[in-house]
Amino acid sequence: MSGFRHVGDREVARLHRIRVVSAEFEAPDGSTFERDVVRDIGWVGIVALLDDGRSVLLVRQYRGPIDADLLEIPAGVRDVPGEDPEVTAGRELAEEVGRRAAQLTRLARVHNSAGFTDEEGLIYLATGLEIVDTDLQGPEEQHMTVHVVDLADVPAMVSGGRLTDAKTIIGLLAAREHLGLR
Repeated sequence: MSGFRHVGDREVARLHRIRVVSAEFEAPDGSTFERDVVRDIGWVGIVALLDDGRSVLLVRQYRGPIDADLLEIPAGVRDVPGEDPEVTAGRELAEEVGRRAAQLTRLARVHNSAGFTDEEGLIYLATGLEIVDTDLQGPEEQHMTVHVVDLADVPAMVSGGRLTDAKTIIGLLAAREHLGLR
């Protein structure tokens, strides 16, 4: 351990899925300091592998905070209290791309912006996909499109700027590694 310790939080704002707090910490020398921190409920992402063992399903959807459409792995927030993350991943996979997985394997645990938020993401590889009905939620998902991408194309898509979403890049590169694809 580094010798730092979280002392407590003073809530500044509470919204639907996040809380903003002024967090107090103690340094190894005993001094204290504060940081603005966003407390988040977390998310799951799913790399949906098709039966060919090389292609995955991605979604293109509008993301308001950056006012752009992004190509992403299916994902969703962990907004059902007490729900196991694998259950959340299975639900999001069905909702967004109309697939149920025979198996979910955890690929990665992610902290996108640890300098200001405790947001944690869990990324799963979904295999043995079966077609089910979708259940698109909200206006962004209503206009979302599903795309098939070959994992061999991922590095060029990242370097070429076609993939910019962090969870997607991490998930797809982790899937390539897990599957032994170079």
